[in-house]
Amino acid sequence: MAENENNNAMLEALDSIKTVNVGDVVKGRVLQIDDDRQAIVGIEDSGVEGVVPANQLSTKPVDNINDVVKVGDELDLVVISKIGSDKENGSYLLSHRRLEAMKVWNEIQKKFDDGETITATVTQAVKGGLVVDAGVRGFVPASMITDHYVEDLNQFKGEELEFKIIEIEPSENRLILSHKEIVQAQHEEAAKKIFSELAAGDVVEGKVARMTNFGAFIDLGGVDGLVHVSEISYDHVDKPADVLEVGQEVKVKVLNVDPERERISLSIKQTLPGPWDDIEEKAAVGTVLTGTVKRLTSFGAFVEVFPGVEGLVHISQISHKHIATPADVLEAGQEVKVKVLNVDPERQRLGLSIKALEEAPAGSDNNNNNNGGSRRPRRRNNNYIADAPEEESGFNLGDLLGDQLKNFDK
Repeated sequence: MAENENNNAMLEALDSIKTVNVGDVVKGRVLQIDDDRQAIVGIEDSGVEGVVPANQLSTKPVDNINDVVKVGDELDLVVISKIGSDKENGSYLLSHRRLEAMKVWNEIQKKFDDGETITATVTQAVKGGLVVDAGVRGFVPASMITDHYVEDLNQFKGEELEFKIIEIEPSENRLILSHKEIVQAQHEEAAKKIFSELAAGDVVEGKVARMTNFGAFIDLGGVDGLVHVSEISYDHVDKPADVLEVGQEVKVKVLNVDPERERISLSIKQTLPGPWDDIEEKAAVGTVLTGTVKRLTSFGAFVEVFPGVEGLVHISQISHKHIATPADVLEAGQEVKVKVLNVDPERQRLGLSIKALEEAPAGSDNNNNNNGGSRRPRRRNNNYIADAPEEESGFNLGDLLGDQLKNFDK
């Protein structure tokens, strides 16, 4: 009788032992962590053991297996393959990583079916696109990263971005994503708000998004505006990259808003102090300045004394000696010292002199050099034409001949 009971108990125990097949999801308790960077587990209700290599414990890299599992831990595992009987450390190769990946694929598949987006971190920039960690490896083609060309994809490395699922195939571990779809949707929403609120003359803050040889595009919060290279600074700028960098925060003035073409023209320099501000202090009468000859005319030379500030050295104020044209003694790009004769802030004009800083030759008459500004009008066809003496003070020829030209027309 007792023997029968023992036999029945053995049969029941044998019946309770589950058969382990490849592909089964099982529970395993960690029995040991050996020197081969693998965990030895006992498969629940099977009476057999399996091994879980360190690289099969998690979807993330495992540097130290002891940081991930300890003896006694219970793991959900999937059976990868059967190990031959001659293997010492168990009968089955198991994986927790694949089980995690299966769950992730199922979650992503559901989001794809429901039209939802996912968030993932960019882990690597490779030829042709970005690799992201979405719990499983995802790929973003370069054409699907954003809505404009990006030269250096490394700028996205480490960023957590939102993606639309374009293609999913778990059996082939293929997950194709697009961030461009998200950017375009965000830009459309931002554009509606910005174009309805922004007006010419507004001063706003933005961030340099990208640069070209002709200007810099400024992100105003989802919509880019263009600062032409001529509107970056009062100083001459060859290319935007010489004075700006991507990501830099800048203050800009809105020059023009075109909602139909979705274009915004901006200026950085118009938010800065103007070159003629405080000119009476910077270039008071009698001040000696160093400047650069910018251009020459028949009646004088225009000299830049501050960035964006040019003054006129009339031909009579160039030299104590008689000269036929300014080009006889000066050339564009030449550095010269000048003395300020007069300042007109409202009309943004400076009258300058070079000869005032030079010693006059013995016996010379400063007032008569090149007629020295005291010329008489010349007569032509019974009409009088002024010789523009006031150009010494920085007035242009058109201002001085205006009345004569009106009379001539009559």
